[in-house]
Amino acid sequence: MRRRLSESLTAFRDVYRNPNLRRLQLAFAGSVAGQYAFAIAIAVFAYRHGGATSVGVMALVRTIPSAVLAPFVSGLGDRFRQERVMLAADVLRALLVGSIAIVVFAHGPIVLVFVLSAFGPICGTAFHPAEAALLPALARTPEELTAANVSTATIDSVGSFVGPALGGLALAAWGVGPTLLLTVATYVWSGLMVLRVHPDRSAVVPREETAPSSAMAEALAGFRAVLSDRNLRVIMGLFGAQTVVAGAMGVLVVVTALRLLDLGTAGVGWLYAATGVGGIIGAAITMVLVGRKRLAGDFGIGLLLWGVPFLVMGAWPNAIVALLMLGVLGIGNTLVDVSGLTLLQRNAPEAVRSRVFGVFESMVAATIGLGAILAPLLIAIAGIRVALVATGLFLPLLAGVLWRRLVSLDAGDPVYLDRLRRLPLFAPLPPQTLERLARSLEPVHLAAGAVLFNAGDEGDRFYVIDSGELAVDLATGTKTEGPGRWVGEIALLRDVPRTATVRSVTDADLLALDRREFLAAVTGHAPAQAAANEIVGERLALSPV
Repeated sequence: MRRRLSESLTAFRDVYRNPNLRRLQLAFAGSVAGQYAFAIAIAVFAYRHGGATSVGVMALVRTIPSAVLAPFVSGLGDRFRQERVMLAADVLRALLVGSIAIVVFAHGPIVLVFVLSAFGPICGTAFHPAEAALLPALARTPEELTAANVSTATIDSVGSFVGPALGGLALAAWGVGPTLLLTVATYVWSGLMVLRVHPDRSAVVPREETAPSSAMAEALAGFRAVLSDRNLRVIMGLFGAQTVVAGAMGVLVVVTALRLLDLGTAGVGWLYAATGVGGIIGAAITMVLVGRKRLAGDFGIGLLLWGVPFLVMGAWPNAIVALLMLGVLGIGNTLVDVSGLTLLQRNAPEAVRSRVFGVFESMVAATIGLGAILAPLLIAIAGIRVALVATGLFLPLLAGVLWRRLVSLDAGDPVYLDRLRRLPLFAPLPPQTLERLARSLEPVHLAAGAVLFNAGDEGDRFYVIDSGELAVDLATGTKTEGPGRWVGEIALLRDVPRTATVRSVTDADLLALDRREFLAAVTGHAPAQAAANEIVGERLALSPV
């Protein structure tokens, strides 16, 4: 435990010693503070001009357009530099909130305030996917990426207290208009921090210019990436299940406080506060888990901690128990956020990573709404206690069914990872790319004398020799390759048939990497591509073809 804590603290220090990551965290803090302060101010404004119904309409105006447009807007983070997309989002949000403040000060049309308020969350759907896609490019190690996500989750948890508190104090002291101007300042702060983020772009291979595709095709690229990748489907599916429960929670907590525990309206606030406190405790716990390198298992545990508290509250309705259980739920929420988002970052293809997070944003909005619809129906049919128990069973049962598939998402065998890192083709690759390759390796056994492939065959795989020896028939004779060496890269990189015949001298165990995974990793990273081209040039000179 001491060793893990030391590794975690080192990773956290590295996050804030990394100038780009530090500035990105500070930018996110400004963005979160602005979002919470604006939400409070605009809700109060809506209530004063139309009561509870107006607040509900404002909520719909702010959520539905952003949920629908998220897959489209998030594509900006894949087409342009992510830090520039984030900066543009901050500038637009500052201008929008400033415009709303002017309308409020001038006692302008209320409908204009509603219309302008709809665009802020849409800008947020550009900011957050771009930020999530940028983080892996700034982190230097897998631990640093996880630590950066823990820091982000902590900022979000603290922001859930500080943002509304600042908004409430500003409203009480100055009113809606000045509070909106305070929100503008937070977005300006975020933009100034983003302006100082300068990722190293020298390692990225410039994309070839292609004809612009339709907006629909751009949006669907994120959905296609999720649907075509089994790992992404599992992560996204479990996240969706968790956010259905999160949507139901908004109803269940209110009904539990008012009807089941008779705590009054203040009790609703206490229960939600317990969740926020649990989130901060969860961030401290997650610090220890940074060095564990078992994110998928932590994701599963977080899902269990999201379900079990509802089960206990339904079986044992007690105010103290409810406060404790919702604190546990807050811990689970941080675990899910940190481990799940890190898994998404590591598994999403770089070319569409921002759009994958756009799909995630849209899914979260839709599933939270679904949970908010299902919870009242379940309460009406079976009562609040049965609704709590049923909700509590949902995620643990689902996590149990998918547990084996879930834990397989963790990084591949560390021995395999180390061997990939030692190969000149892969040594320059970033850590998250190496982890993805290690997970994709497939063992292949070759009996002595068997032919792996013949010259002229189609190239479909890259092979690393784990044990045994292979003979490669070259123009200058036969060359023997042993453990730690590799074969099969020329046909993949040059898109030509196999340039030599390779057969086993002894029984051999190989690690095979699919053509698509190999090319995506090597050709998507300039230093790796340069190293591969140099090796291919040397080997082609000896080829009999």
